[in-house]
Amino acid sequence: METTTDGPGGTAEVDGTDGARGADRSGAPAPESALGYEQARDELIEVVRRLEAGGTTLEESLALWERGEELGRVCRRWLDGARARLDAALAGQAGDTAGGTGGRATEEG
Repeated sequence: METTTDGPGGTAEVDGTDGARGADRSGAPAPESALGYEQARDELIEVVRRLEAGGTTLEESLALWERGEELGRVCRRWLDGARARLDAALAGQAGDTAGGTGGRATEEG
């Protein structure tokens, strides 16, 4: 079993996933929590390509659409987490320079 990051700041156990397709070895889609941003984005691009190409049944198209929605949510969570980390880092830098303590708490008394 392999450990990988599960969004910014978390980890998840991954067992037998194919990172290039976001699917396990049986061909089933990987659970949302096991996908990294790049995996979800790449699979989403493939889903959109297949939908745009046409030639699928209504049922297949609906399944692709639903998968695309799931993948979009995965990507949004990753991007939201990345934005929160950047905002926190920038706020920390602003606090370090404004406080004049170099990021260390001072003791009075």
